[in-house]
Amino acid sequence: MNQQFSLDQFSLKGKIALVTGASYGIGFAIASAYAKAGATIVFNDINQELVDRGMAAYKAAGINAHGYVCDVTDEDGIQAMVAQIESEVGIIDILVNNAGIIRRVPMIEMTAAQFRQVIDIDLNAPFIVSKAVIPSMIKKGHGKIINICSMMSELGRETVSAYAAAKGGLKMLTKNIASEYGEANIQCNGIGPGYIATPQTAPLRELQKDGSRHPFDQFIIAKTPAARWGEAEDLMGPAVFLASDASNFVNGHILYVDGGILAYIGKQPEA
Repeated sequence: MNQQFSLDQFSLKGKIALVTGASYGIGFAIASAYAKAGATIVFNDINQELVDRGMAAYKAAGINAHGYVCDVTDEDGIQAMVAQIESEVGIIDILVNNAGIIRRVPMIEMTAAQFRQVIDIDLNAPFIVSKAVIPSMIKKGHGKIINICSMMSELGRETVSAYAAAKGGLKMLTKNIASEYGEANIQCNGIGPGYIATPQTAPLRELQKDGSRHPFDQFIIAKTPAARWGEAEDLMGPAVFLASDASNFVNGHILYVDGGILAYIGKQPEA
């Protein structure tokens, strides 16, 4: 295929994108970027209150989104939701498995039920939703799946054993979907955010009573070559790239958007 480069390769015009858990935060930012690139936006969340919150936010941003109430861990519910989307909106071209949770608990204090909940939402759910959309992608002859992974699939840290285990599994699920369905012209890649300023990480950025920065906040700034927390908007460009024709020969890859933290051993001590 001999084709000239064009910015049109990044257009999502005519595409339908489903972003899970996209009422706010990273999911909302990615869906907003897709809308600006021309895609029709579909999102879900776990209850009507969150869907209403998302619909209001999309409306305020001038985006005509379609919102559905569905628990991403409910396989029957997801199958029904995807069928409803295909009937009401059209076949899904782009799936972003964004919905997720984190529990910051020392491993020996975490219950097995808490561990399973994180695995269920952060790993089992992407399997369930991907499984639901892939058959129609195969019939249509193309599809893009983007999993929101994490740099914690490459690093260890205290209190996030379940989250790191789930994201490590999601990294390998990403590679295996690419391996199994690449021949059907389905590209499955991941985005591995670094430390992003979201409601999930807000407790780690709170000012102390004396007005000083949270110790973890100081730690992250020192460990990140960019010397700042990421913003949800930092994920927009990478997400559009992985959803567009510009990435048609990119498959099974995790694109880390982390300000360079995985590349950095840390500042050497002064002599």
